Amino acid sequence: MSEENVHRHHGKTSRDILGAEEILDVINLKSGDKFLDAGCGDGYVSIEASKLVGSNGKIFALDVYPESIEGVAKEVKEKGIENLEPILADVTDSIPLDDDSVDAVLMSNVLHGFGDEELETVLKNINRVIKKDGKFAVVEFRKVQGERGPPFDVRLHPSDVSQILSKHGYKVVKSQEIATLHYIVVGQKTD
Repeated sequence: MSEENVHRHHGKTSRDILGAEEILDVINLKSGDKFLDAGCGDGYVSIEASKLVGSNGKIFALDVYPESIEGVAKEVKEKGIENLEPILADVTDSIPLDDDSVDAVLMSNVLHGFGDEELETVLKNINRVIKKDGKFAVVEFRKVQGERGPPFDVRLHPSDVSQILSKHGYKVVKSQEIATLHYIVVGQKTD
């Protein structure tokens, strides 16, 4: 396995099996949007998103692992990306952004890793930073046996994600399969 396919903190990056463009097409970011990639990993989605929101927009690439954020920061500097801010933070603790400050949030291959108590805190933190009518997109591995991704028993079915979003003030506006191993559920904040 090549070094570029190994995620900086553990496991493999999804870059080779899940295209950033496909995720971002579903989320439908616009010029000027503010976007939080919560659990950004190696930042490949954040970097692609920075092109869509333009110079008036802002990308916040957040991860709990210093190695991930250091890698994103290095790539941002090398590529001269001015609208992307790498943030070292833990979404189970707090998100260092203002209330009602982002138009869209993405959690890709992250949500399945939280226990019930952590999940409540994560959703509370995301709800605080996302604007009314903002979008919360969740990408997860399909709930099937497979070599890639988390163990089967921790994988979430799209209906599980839809229920989680609905319970926390989101109207599910999209739920579809993407790439070959994943699905995306998008909720719009209603309160």
